[in-house]
Amino acid sequence: MWLSNELFRSVVDSTPLISIDLVVQNSKGECLLGQRLNRPAQGNWFVPGGRILKNETLDAAFDRLTLEELGKASQRSHASFLGVYEHFYADSVFAAPGQGPDTHYVVLAYQLILGADDTLHPPHAQHDAYRWWSQAEMQTCEQVHANTRAYLDALR
Repeated sequence: MWLSNELFRSVVDSTPLISIDLVVQNSKGECLLGQRLNRPAQGNWFVPGGRILKNETLDAAFDRLTLEELGKASQRSHASFLGVYEHFYADSVFAAPGQGPDTHYVVLAYQLILGADDTLHPPHAQHDAYRWWSQAEMQTCEQVHANTRAYLDALR
């Protein structure tokens, strides 16, 4: 269920959003990151993911988000739960910092390891570029958002 912009703005202004982040790794241990087109975290490299919808089970949300974000559906039972994270942003999809509501996410992070034969076809709706990053590169690159770098501790 998608909300109107007016109602969603009120939700963003009033409550945390619940989401799933997908820490996708290839057979070399590299992580898939996309460069974000939209606020929050616009312009930063970030893991794929998205919001859980009202009345959507975690399994259904995981299936939908892997299809939408990776171009290939995957079951939550094939992933490893990394933990619960909180993401705070000074901006939102509606406004730059200080010009509107800020954003607070409660994030369920999952690690998804691809097999050598798995191929992905991520869309460009939320990210304008994708690439595989080594964990060392992710740790040192300032363009990789701190909320994405926070997942590295759980991968070690």
